Amino acid sequence: MGDCKCCVGADWLSGKTVIVTGASGGMGAGIAATLIKKHGCRVVGVARSEAKMIKFIEELGPTYAEQFSYKLFDVSVKENWENFAKELEEEGIVPSVLVNNAGILPKFKRFDRYSYDEIEKAMNINFYSCLYGVKTFLPVLLTQEDPAIINVDSSAALMTLAGTSMYSASKAALKSFTEALRVEFKGKMYVGLVCPGFTKTDIFRDQKNDGGKGQKVMDMISTDCDLMVKMIMFGIEHKRPMMIHGFDAHAMSVFNRLLPVSGSELFSMVMKVANIDLFNDVFKD
Repeated sequence: MGDCKCCVGADWLSGKTVIVTGASGGMGAGIAATLIKKHGCRVVGVARSEAKMIKFIEELGPTYAEQFSYKLFDVSVKENWENFAKELEEEGIVPSVLVNNAGILPKFKRFDRYSYDEIEKAMNINFYSCLYGVKTFLPVLLTQEDPAIINVDSSAALMTLAGTSMYSASKAALKSFTEALRVEFKGKMYVGLVCPGFTKTDIFRDQKNDGGKGQKVMDMISTDCDLMVKMIMFGIEHKRPMMIHGFDAHAMSVFNRLLPVSGSELFSMVMKVANIDLFNDVFKD
């Protein structure tokens, strides 16, 4: 059971009930669609936008729509998770897998320019939402055959750049939390950690970006969303404990290990030299 090598060869995901947060778009929607279409899973998606959820169901098509249901709530509130668990229990839905994918990217800013509201929002959505999900559903997951928790983190957990203090802090916390779960529940369940680099999704929606030079720079270093989903799903299918995807993520991982201080300074200098509006609140006084 769990992450033993003998279980990896078969389709261990087949027919499982899976919770996916942030399932209304981007990587979350891609992961949910793959679980449904390729593995015959029943997916319970979690997000806040019903319009996006309805659009996702339309894109799934009538053949697969019955395998998807959704709940709308703010994942950063503990009580919402508790209510969600009660609703699933009342409906007779018992999940075997939890995929924590929901997250936000705060605006690139020097730390002193963040408000407490921005700080709390980043920590609550990127870290505490995952903690709440795991704490709430872990007892249920452990009763199931071959259960799993997959936390979608970020390359920001591997290296901190200028302007990403709160994002990196929230993602580093998630990385450490997941690594502890991995060893604490070894042999009892599969725990996967995904650290993707920049991906072409709407995660930049909150950034001050006019769609010009800044957008072009981000597009150059970002991985196509469909490709990212394929790489993530391959890792999950093979129960990889740690997944780093994207050219930028691999570069950050290598530089942080070889040059833990100057590596971050080098990447941050490149951001500064780029001289784009996206980073104005980081480098300009």
